[in-house]
Amino acid sequence: MAVVHSPYPAQDPLVVAGGAVPFHRRISWGAVLAGAAIAITTGLTLNLLGAAVGATLVDATARDTPGATSFGIGAAAWLLVSNLIGLGLGGYAAARLSGSPDRTDGALHGLTVWATSILVSALLLGNLASGIAHTAVSSASSLLGGVAQGAGSVVSTAGEQAANRTSNQTLQSGAQALVDRVQNALSGGGDPASMTPDQRKAEMARLAAKRVSDGSLTAPDRERLTALVAAEYGISPQEAQQRIQQAEQQVQQATQEAEQRARAAADATAKGAAWAAFSAFVTLLLSAIVALLGARRGTSALRASRL
Repeated sequence: MAVVHSPYPAQDPLVVAGGAVPFHRRISWGAVLAGAAIAITTGLTLNLLGAAVGATLVDATARDTPGATSFGIGAAAWLLVSNLIGLGLGGYAAARLSGSPDRTDGALHGLTVWATSILVSALLLGNLASGIAHTAVSSASSLLGGVAQGAGSVVSTAGEQAANRTSNQTLQSGAQALVDRVQNALSGGGDPASMTPDQRKAEMARLAAKRVSDGSLTAPDRERLTALVAAEYGISPQEAQQRIQQAEQQVQQATQEAEQRARAAADATAKGAAWAAFSAFVTLLLSAIVALLGARRGTSALRASRL
């Protein structure tokens, strides 16, 4: 057995048999974790600096605050540059600390720092968002519970007062009058001129609902609706027919406008999602390239230090 020292100083001596080519580890996780920590910390520090700079631009007294669009563009640019600087430094540190003079090994260390930083950042942001959502839900539940309790107290008090001031006979007579009115409204179907206003309105509502659900009315239903409108508003059948046609046109126009707004909103949502996905892809690609460049620079510095 012969002890052969690895050309990579970061590794431990390797024990091989019979002078065989020593096998050495090609990755240093300590260097990767150190680079990821440097990348995340540097990005966070620069982002805090950007938040401070953005806060100094707000001037509510003089009303000289930049617009929301300018703030958004500036914040996105600062966030991108901050993260790129952090990943460049992290890739440089990982390649330098790995102790490997091989350029491919240094590049792989830089890519590993990039992947580790992205995963850790996503995990931290996910935990932060989950905490914020949990806090918001808890606060809303507490608020709704207090409101419900207060409303229950008010209703209970009002109920007691109403019970004290209202007799059972008065309640029964009022309920019976309401039932009679509903039954009277639903017992239509005769001559519109001899029907009560409640009966005409109930039947017009039924026919209007049928028009909306079926898309059209049969000839007898349309004639019945025309007669009901004419009797209710004291107009001629021709004028009632015109009013019905105008109402149908307005409903059709409102439906078309609502459909157009829904399609426009769906199109805007799809375009926004596509733009966000492309932006995220470009950002990740740029950050990977910067991490590789930083690792390459770190490997070059390591090779130069050994000359």
